[in-house]
Amino acid sequence: MATRSVATVFGGSGFIGRYVVKRLAAAGYVVRVAVRDPEAALFLKTMGAVGQVVPLAASVTHPAAVARAVEGAELVVNLVGILAEPKPGDFQRVQADGARHVAEAAAAAGVKRLVHVSAIGADPASPSLYARSKGQGEQGVRAAFPAATILRPSIVFGPEDQFFNRFAALAAISPVMPVIAGATRFQPVYVGDVADAVMAALTRPEAAGRVYELGGPEVLTFRQVLTWILAQTRRNRWLVNVPMGLAALQAAVLERLPGKLLTRDQLVLLGRDNVVGQGVLSLAELGIRPTPVDMVVPQYLARFRPGGGKRVLYAT
Repeated sequence: MATRSVATVFGGSGFIGRYVVKRLAAAGYVVRVAVRDPEAALFLKTMGAVGQVVPLAASVTHPAAVARAVEGAELVVNLVGILAEPKPGDFQRVQADGARHVAEAAAAAGVKRLVHVSAIGADPASPSLYARSKGQGEQGVRAAFPAATILRPSIVFGPEDQFFNRFAALAAISPVMPVIAGATRFQPVYVGDVADAVMAALTRPEAAGRVYELGGPEVLTFRQVLTWILAQTRRNRWLVNVPMGLAALQAAVLERLPGKLLTRDQLVLLGRDNVVGQGVLSLAELGIRPTPVDMVVPQYLARFRPGGGKRVLYAT
């Protein structure tokens, strides 16, 4: 009886991870879902046959656990990332050192292909701690596993996203929509396209050792995004420009609260465009046609409309 090939996905229970796990299982792999909390990843088991999807405890901050997770694997995908630091230094521990731990373990285990998901704007010299740690992570991956494929998505959208959903939820309860760095440009990319890019990077020989930036077909300013969300949710709200100085004062308070709705580091990121660079490899080179925002987002924002998006019938 033939033995199935094994794929290990770090961060497989996250937003992008669940789509990657589903595709790997459909392709016939035994999928190890390496996460901090295996109990929270049990919902993924239904994406494959009995015993095909296996959650296991393996934080990227613990090299020994990472090594166990990749032992015997043919493919490895690292999707681990954080948007804010629960504790000071977590960006470095998770996105820089953690990425290096995965790449070093994959190289030592003889893994055939490694895909590392980073972010547009990753730069070891960035003033943003987030972007700097992402850039350092890429450096560590490339040093340990030169044939790794690095993917840098822009803002990722999909039913579980924390971008369109967050601002639509705010519009449902607030008469005012704050606009910080309204001219900053984004190129939202569909989560399914990102997962398809991971699969293409794992299987296409020419993708080894290359970097791809992933963006959708539209480039939108932050103000345009908010205006579009208001139209989709049928909310009439004031868009109020917030000066960066005032936003920094607000962030200094908000980043101390649970949930970290806004941090000063995120303000640094908001000051820079988040779009695919000129002349770089992108979704097209992976054989993927990007999905427009209009084809996906309105369906899951409908619940934020007055009445929850349902028609209200009145007796006559």
